[in-house]
Amino acid sequence: MAIWLWIILAVIAISAIWFIGVYNSIITAKNRTKEAWSDIDVQLKRRHDLIPNLVETVKGYAKQESGVFEKVTEARANAINAKGPVDASEKENVLSGALKSVFAVAESYPTLRSSENFQKLQDELTDTENKIEAARRFYNGQVRDFNTKIQVFPSSLVAGMTGSKDFELFEAKAEEKELPQVKF
Repeated sequence: MAIWLWIILAVIAISAIWFIGVYNSIITAKNRTKEAWSDIDVQLKRRHDLIPNLVETVKGYAKQESGVFEKVTEARANAINAKGPVDASEKENVLSGALKSVFAVAESYPTLRSSENFQKLQDELTDTENKIEAARRFYNGQVRDFNTKIQVFPSSLVAGMTGSKDFELFEAKAEEKELPQVKF
C-alpha cells in the first residue's frame, strides 16, 4: 500500500514539474515575442519622428504639392494610432506608399535632391526602414517560435489550460509580394 502511495506522489510531482517547465517556456517565448514587437515599435516611432522633418524640407521646395503632404500627415497620424501588429502593418503600408509619393515629388526638384538636409533625412529614413525590416523579421521569427510552441503536443495542453493565444505576424502588403514587372 505504501509503495502505491509513493508511486502516485512521484507521478504527481513529475507531472507538476513538467507542467511548470512547459508553462515557463511558454511565458518565456511570449515575453520574447512582446519584446520583438517592442523593437518594431521603437523603429516605427523613429520613422514617425523623421517624417515631419522630411515633409517640411520638401514643402520648402515644392509648396504647390500640398495634397501629397496632407496624405503623408494623415497616414502618419493613422500609423501612430495603430493597435497591434495587423493594424500597424496595414497602416504602415499606407504610410510607406505616401512616403513614396514624397520622394516622387522630390525627383522633380533637382535643388531639393541636392540639399544636404534632404539627403541626410533621406539617409536616416532609409536606415530606419532597414532597421524596421530587420525588426520585422526578428519579430516574425519569435511569433513563429511561440505559435509553434503552443500548437505542438504536449505543450498545447498547457497552452490550452492557460489560455495562450497565437500572435499575429507583421506581414508585407500584397504589392510587395508581387514580382516586379521589368520592361526594356
